[in-house]
Amino acid sequence: MTMKRVFSSLIMALMVASTGSECALAQTAAADKWEKSIVAFEVRDKVDPPPQRALLFLGSSSIRGWDLDESFPDRKTINRGFGGSEIADSICYADRIIIPYQPRVIVVYAGGNDIAHGKYVKTVFKDFQSLTRTIHASLPKARIVFVAIKPSIKRWGMVKEMREANRMIREATAKDDRLEFVDVDTPMIGADGQPRKELFKADGLHLNKQSYQLWSNLVRPHLK
Repeated sequence: MTMKRVFSSLIMALMVASTGSECALAQTAAADKWEKSIVAFEVRDKVDPPPQRALLFLGSSSIRGWDLDESFPDRKTINRGFGGSEIADSICYADRIIIPYQPRVIVVYAGGNDIAHGKYVKTVFKDFQSLTRTIHASLPKARIVFVAIKPSIKRWGMVKEMREANRMIREATAKDDRLEFVDVDTPMIGADGQPRKELFKADGLHLNKQSYQLWSNLVRPHLK
């Protein structure tokens, strides 16, 4: 083993020991791929400070592409979606994109990328548990609304794993009054048992305006 590889292994070991396995492994594997996005959020916060105790929307591209001002014009919202991210990434950056805003309600959509990138269902569930623990350690009264991993045309071959992750997460939310689950799977499936094509952009993965209208109607009752 070369000195370079020894040094790299030592650095990884120190990261795991000092920051926790979820955060360290996420950062190491991604080579800080999200740092630019996180810094952009922080710069924006300095220029235009977001309101405290607003509704925080957190997660991957389905959150990033959501026009919250249009969907929830009567609410103060903060969008902290960064496309392609996994649950572990939100855990890693919680002290920078969650805790500072002191949100009362956090809407989370993530997990689809995790499974698409090869994570086991049990790992996705454990990451969900780690995220809720991380949030409640600093914000014990915060309500977390988890939006189910959506069925999509592009990832239809993974729907079994995604639904199993949804089942495990849904059962966990039923045991804690601070956790809620929003089923978007059922209403996104057509009479033929397949994902409704009219809800997706041309890539068969990302949501269009009609789909966001559907999601808004499903999520709104959970924001009280």
